[in-house]
Amino acid sequence: MDQLQFLTWVRGPGLNLALLVFVLGVLWRLIEIYGLGRKTDLSAPRHVPGASGWATIARRSLPAPGLLKSSPVTYIGGYIFHVGLAVVVFLFAPHVALVDALVGVTWPALPSQVIDFATVVTMVAMVAVLVDRHVKWAKRFLSTFGDWFAWLLTFLPLLTGWLAVQHLLLPYTLMLALHILSVELLLVCLPFTKLFHAFTSFGSRWFNGTMNGHKGVPV
Repeated sequence: MDQLQFLTWVRGPGLNLALLVFVLGVLWRLIEIYGLGRKTDLSAPRHVPGASGWATIARRSLPAPGLLKSSPVTYIGGYIFHVGLAVVVFLFAPHVALVDALVGVTWPALPSQVIDFATVVTMVAMVAVLVDRHVKWAKRFLSTFGDWFAWLLTFLPLLTGWLAVQHLLLPYTLMLALHILSVELLLVCLPFTKLFHAFTSFGSRWFNGTMNGHKGVPV
């Protein structure tokens, strides 16, 4: 299989297969989670300011007091790479065009220079977070294979996409094919790894806040 055939496969059957696994996997995990059910809380609700699902989402989206100072790389680097990743994924013109071709929805894109800068900043932030996780004994001890694998799955599409746009390392056709393949690997693995928090983080915070808010306990 030459480079053009490889690119054609990953843009066609490979992408279709990855999307199928991604959609079915996400649906299965969501049904599995939300289908567990909970017993009805018959106790009288206690109304306490700040004890609610939405308040918990807002509170948990910011670092707890003192943690930003004690672990700045984790929080600052984490915010930078999450925001940067969202910018690159959702505001890069070819990505917007792909979504438009798949589902017929489009929105304005950012200039390529802005996306290029955001990609580099995001990759630097991800490397900083990785190094911090490795050099800090406690973080390294608590880290599992799933943490390192999730980082790699997220980093590879950024790296290969940037290299393809910059026409570096490998011929453009091959690098673009590798970029698309890395995205497909991310899609296939996302529902079954820690990356699934993209679909559950806000929902779990809202649920915990609502349940504890019913008891008058802000979390």
